[in-house]
Amino acid sequence: MNINIKFPDNSVHQFPRNTTPLQIAENISSGLARDVITASVNGKLVDVNYPIQEDARIELFKFDSLPGKEIYWHSTAHLMAQAVKDLFPEVQVTIGPAIENGFYYDFDKDVPFTDEDLEKIETRMKELARENLEYKRREVSREEAIEIFRKMKENYKIEILEEIPPGEKISIYSQGNFTDLCRGPHIIHTGKIKAIKLLKISGAYWRGDARNKMLQRIYGISFPTSKELNQYLVDLEEAKKRDHRKIGKDLDLYSISDDIGAGLVLWHPNGAMIRNVVERYWIDKHLEADYKIVYTPHIGKSELWDTSGHLGFYRESMYSPMLVDEQEYYVKPMNCPFHIAIYQSQKRSYKELPLKYAEMGTVYRYEHSGALHGLMRVRGFTVDDAHIICTPEQLYDEVEKTLVFSLDMLRDFGFRDFKIYLATMPEKAVGERQNWDQATESLREALHKNKIAYEMDEGGGAFYGPKIDIKVKDSLNRLWQCSTIQFDFNLPQRFNMEYIAPDNQPHRPFMVHRALLGSVERFFGTLIEYHSGNFPLWLCPIQVQILPISENYEDYARSVYAEIRQHGIRAEIDLKSEKIGYKIREAEVRKIPYMFIVGQKEKEEGTVSVRRHTAGDLGSFLLQDIVKRLKEEILTKK
Repeated sequence: MNINIKFPDNSVHQFPRNTTPLQIAENISSGLARDVITASVNGKLVDVNYPIQEDARIELFKFDSLPGKEIYWHSTAHLMAQAVKDLFPEVQVTIGPAIENGFYYDFDKDVPFTDEDLEKIETRMKELARENLEYKRREVSREEAIEIFRKMKENYKIEILEEIPPGEKISIYSQGNFTDLCRGPHIIHTGKIKAIKLLKISGAYWRGDARNKMLQRIYGISFPTSKELNQYLVDLEEAKKRDHRKIGKDLDLYSISDDIGAGLVLWHPNGAMIRNVVERYWIDKHLEADYKIVYTPHIGKSELWDTSGHLGFYRESMYSPMLVDEQEYYVKPMNCPFHIAIYQSQKRSYKELPLKYAEMGTVYRYEHSGALHGLMRVRGFTVDDAHIICTPEQLYDEVEKTLVFSLDMLRDFGFRDFKIYLATMPEKAVGERQNWDQATESLREALHKNKIAYEMDEGGGAFYGPKIDIKVKDSLNRLWQCSTIQFDFNLPQRFNMEYIAPDNQPHRPFMVHRALLGSVERFFGTLIEYHSGNFPLWLCPIQVQILPISENYEDYARSVYAEIRQHGIRAEIDLKSEKIGYKIREAEVRKIPYMFIVGQKEKEEGTVSVRRHTAGDLGSFLLQDIVKRLKEEILTKK
């Protein structure tokens, strides 16, 4: 008996029942069959040898896709655990996920791994890869799984299993002599893993809790070809030079002080100036797009967070409560409930919708100290939050506007190459299926209408709604998470949001949560690394450094300074008693875009000698001409 298989281009082909994704790939081309990593069947990622038993929608993923990389790297983590167990049988394994770039696995080993151990493990991984060991999936009961891992003396796996409800089916994967607890899916065999590099060792507490035992974490990366691995390692070295923590210190942009607290950012004048420019631009763009700017408190009563569900599902990431007037208050981890409170401050009619509230709202979330990383992972940060509250009829138009708005803003910051992901309904979700389908289709239609290429992230939506994730790609092919356009079916229901429709009856609105920059701190770190500190002129804290050749020309330098400041150009005068060559080198190190050098000739002619950072001497300009050029560059955000 045949089944109907629907492909991403909406074509439908018939195949025998129990056909696998790999066989479908072979039917298309031998090249695709060779490269396919995993498949999505009716929105669920599966192994390529998974037998399809009913009509299904299918998408095949290679390594160059988000699901492909995740499955490939997670499979390599299993291979690393197998190699570790072969070499160090006494070690206990814990968890080994794929991460943004590569994978890690945590091990319980009394004596820490050494660099020599890493070399041995990597060698053993390559040997096992060449054996083409098949990743075999098996489903067992929870009780069977506990018994399997008890015989293996893997106590951490038993702890995980004991938290799973009795009677639930458990999947385990084996390759060769190694068995691991895992949902899967995995690549078909270890021979797919061609190039491996173990990168570093670090400590990590079991489950991220400092009260638990310290484990040994090994990070690694793998690729289908040596060429890709070699390029990654070259890019890794270049990334070290772009590290926002180093550049942030060199350019005096920000700091994080132990005296203040881990994960809490101090914005220095240079960094604060950039942030101020970003926020003023953000406000202007939102007002143009008919958003309403709001401000909300930093704390809220415990009842608010109980209604929103944060205390039930998110408490471990919230700071401890404070007691005020015998009531518990929490510093806010999110802005959403406050925007809802503004909406509910009066009865709303469909004629008022859509309502679009936007806020640069500072939130606080507890992150384990080991997870903190410069500006990318902090404990106090500002989110450019907005919530669009609309009727079902307005949904498609508002989603499209938001998508175009997001991309236009990111382009103004110099970003050009994007990876877009459409994340769909996960297995556990709230809200009506009909609403999920309508919301997902609105996201899909906005992408298609604007001819924007995207990848599916099947099952990658939050439990409360589907979303579009916009990531920017830099010159090192690294992806940076920026904008998110996210539906929320949870909070409107929890807070019983309503509007009066034309039928004079209350209806529940759709709510779209979107953050275009995301965390301002993380966005700033992304800007630093993306541009390697060479910010576009409109963002630079100091746009022009005026360099008098000697103290004889300081008065002229001051007059140049006063003139360009009147045109809104941010400038400084270097009055140090140093030679001009030293001043130029210092301005280059500080990555100041323009240098105006002034001496006798410039004073007599009313000109400035102009240098551009990294480009060198541009020649002599009348002051009004170079000011016009700079203002044009600032205005167009080149």
